Amino acid sequence: MIALQPDIQTFLFVAGISQVILVIGSLAIPKVLNWESELKNVQTLIRQMFWTYAAYILVINLCFGLLSVFAFTELTDKSLLAKVVTGFIAVYWISRVLIQFLYFDRKSFPSGILNRIAEVLLVTLFVALSAVYSWSFYVNFI
Repeated sequence: MIALQPDIQTFLFVAGISQVILVIGSLAIPKVLNWESELKNVQTLIRQMFWTYAAYILVINLCFGLLSVFAFTELTDKSLLAKVVTGFIAVYWISRVLIQFLYFDRKSFPSGILNRIAEVLLVTLFVALSAVYSWSFYVNFI
């Protein structure tokens, strides 16, 4: 019996689904982290910019997810566009992992076992996405 090995396209598809799920889950973050109360005392422009940046990140994650779900074949066709897009997405997720550990103030993270589990799951997802898109970038070169 031959064991089936998942290929990079399968991983890209799963990464896409994962990012769509991440976007759906991210809709709860403002409530979990109490953004409304936390942003109440900042200038209106700062609050508006914050929400705008948060929306941009949400839309980018959604677009990466949809691209990976519906164009996983094109993301591995060795074209210049496939190299640039997978390279960009890899850098995006690698940067997110680095920000998590090198920039965020760990003392400000919400406490509790559920928050800790959520953080571990999210960081695991970010590392997995970094690996999948880095691997895809590499596949486009060989």
